[in-house]
Amino acid sequence: MEEKVRNNLIQAALDARKTAYAPYSRFRVGAALLTAEGDIITGGNIENASYGATNCAERTAIFKAVSEGRRNFRAIAIAGGLEDATPADYAYPCGICRQVMSEFAGPDFTVIVAKNISEYKEYRLCELLPYSFGGESIR
Repeated sequence: MEEKVRNNLIQAALDARKTAYAPYSRFRVGAALLTAEGDIITGGNIENASYGATNCAERTAIFKAVSEGRRNFRAIAIAGGLEDATPADYAYPCGICRQVMSEFAGPDFTVIVAKNISEYKEYRLCELLPYSFGGESIR
C-alpha cells in the first residue's frame, strides 16, 4: 500500500474516533475502511447500556459500506483509546469483527492498527484470523 494511502486511512480512523458513542467505557474507537475503488468509509464504536448490543467501529464501517452496496474492500485502519486522549496502545479488532471482515474480504485483506500516522502495525487478515470459518465452510 502506498504511504499516502496508508496515512490517509490512518488519519481517517483517528478522525472517526470523534464519531464514537462511548459514554460507558469512554474508550473511543474509529475505523476507516478502504474500498477497492479507493473510497474511505468510516465508523465509530457505538455502545449501549446493555453491552451485548454494542457495535464496534470496524463493524460499523463495514455494515455502513455493505448497506450502501459496497462489497469489495482492500484495507481497514483502526485507532482506539480513552476519550480526550491520543491512543496510547494499539486497538486490535475483536473476534467478531475479524469474523465479519472474513465475510467481506479475503485472507490478504490489510488490517492496520495505529496509535498515530507514524506508529502503526500492519497485518493480513489471515494472520489475525487463521483457520477462519467462511462461506466455503458451509457450501
